[in-house]
Amino acid sequence: MGKSHRPQRMGEEMRKILSDMLMRGALKDPGFSEAMISVNAVDVTNDGSYARVYITALPFSKDGMDDQRKKDILAAFERSKGHIRTEIGKNLKARHVPELIFKYDESLDYGAKMDSILDKIEIPADDYDYGLPKEEDEAADSEEYFDD
Repeated sequence: MGKSHRPQRMGEEMRKILSDMLMRGALKDPGFSEAMISVNAVDVTNDGSYARVYITALPFSKDGMDDQRKKDILAAFERSKGHIRTEIGKNLKARHVPELIFKYDESLDYGAKMDSILDKIEIPADDYDYGLPKEEDEAADSEEYFDD
């Protein structure tokens, strides 16, 4: 039996609904006022019973996102879980709304960390090869093919 696209479609619709709720300010918990929150993805299990909601947040202050702030935002989502499921149920028009599991998406932080590490690496300009043929090799190759 082939794999269904229903969980993917359902996850994308849930992501849109939750993003819209955050944008409209429909979630009144004070934990949501600490940062600009984005819903990156929603992965729904094949049977539709669970949905992992991956979120990221950009703080309004210059302090950055520490572990405590991440926990506070996840706690705010846990407190609002019932309201979120109700709104998803109204807009999704599904018989069953999956149980929501909120996760902080570390991929952006990991990518930023990798960028900073790569920026620190100093490679002399002469060491760049890029896999391109050198000019003298290119001229020798072209003479072989056009021999009269």
